[in-house]
Amino acid sequence: MIVRSIEPEDKALFDSTVSHPLQSFAWGEFRKKTGTVVERIGVFDEGKLTSGFQVSFHPLPFGPYTAGYFPKGLLPDERMFAILKDLGKRHNALFIKLEPNVSAPIDNTTGHGEVATFLLEHGCVVGKPLFTPYTFVLSLLPTEEELLAKMHQKTRYNINLASKKGVQVVEDTSEQGLKEYMTLLFETTKRQGFYAHDENYYQKMYETLQPTGMLHIFKATFEGKTLSVWIVFVFNNVLYYPYGASSRENREVMANNLLAWEVIKFGKSQGCTRFDMWGSLGPDANPKDPWYGFHTFKAGYGGVLTKFVGTYDLVLDPKLYPIVQTLDKWRWVFLRMKKKFGM
Repeated sequence: MIVRSIEPEDKALFDSTVSHPLQSFAWGEFRKKTGTVVERIGVFDEGKLTSGFQVSFHPLPFGPYTAGYFPKGLLPDERMFAILKDLGKRHNALFIKLEPNVSAPIDNTTGHGEVATFLLEHGCVVGKPLFTPYTFVLSLLPTEEELLAKMHQKTRYNINLASKKGVQVVEDTSEQGLKEYMTLLFETTKRQGFYAHDENYYQKMYETLQPTGMLHIFKATFEGKTLSVWIVFVFNNVLYYPYGASSRENREVMANNLLAWEVIKFGKSQGCTRFDMWGSLGPDANPKDPWYGFHTFKAGYGGVLTKFVGTYDLVLDPKLYPIVQTLDKWRWVFLRMKKKFGM
């Protein structure tokens, strides 16, 4: 067995061993362009790559330290924990945040307890999540007729309504499509008061991922106006919906509903077997939650509510870790107050 860094010539093999876009070679290249340090590691057995993963390292605002982030990768085993600790030491990391791509339908999460015990026994603590612990996963194996039949009645009605009203959905994976997405995105964030990456982030993401065929942009238009734009990923036969933005205009024509349906049909045409909607609320969603509308929208398509094993921090410096967590908590309190009161 040999453990070594992944080289560019290993790209195709590396991508075949990982299970999520955030672990893809292209995503790592994109993150490098944003100034992030990325480490890719491969485990080779008899000359063959058997597993791979990548971890990014981010400077902390407190002192000469970093935090590692290992999103949507394999569940670490004994060997991987040793590798992670070595990487952390090399990059002066106080901890590495783990969000394994391990999930199960909410009515069958019995194995999560064993995973949690294993992680806690290996130096991890429950961490602050960056990814939502839940998502809807829709199987794309049924026929279009079967998929429509599984949807909520109101969702089917809205899809038909949008079509009858003349909403048009097209793929526009171009610079213009990206520009329209960002225009709607900044309108949406201003209206709803949530955080979004800046224009430079999306531009670099587009420039890196678009040539690989992983990134696709779809837009819904009505009477010459773009009402909604989605950026979706296709990776290893799975369709993902990480980014979307919409206009307040003509909401009565239900453009987003038809857009989602056309994206689902696109996924099927690409040979995708399932559609990961990239996050939702939990099983007892609170109608007062600001994300409740997104949650119910996704639920309408008949996917299975799925729970991940959660977020765990592999603590590498037990003395400084709690201090940094406390400072980070108060930092976010200050930032929220600053935003609320226009400081």
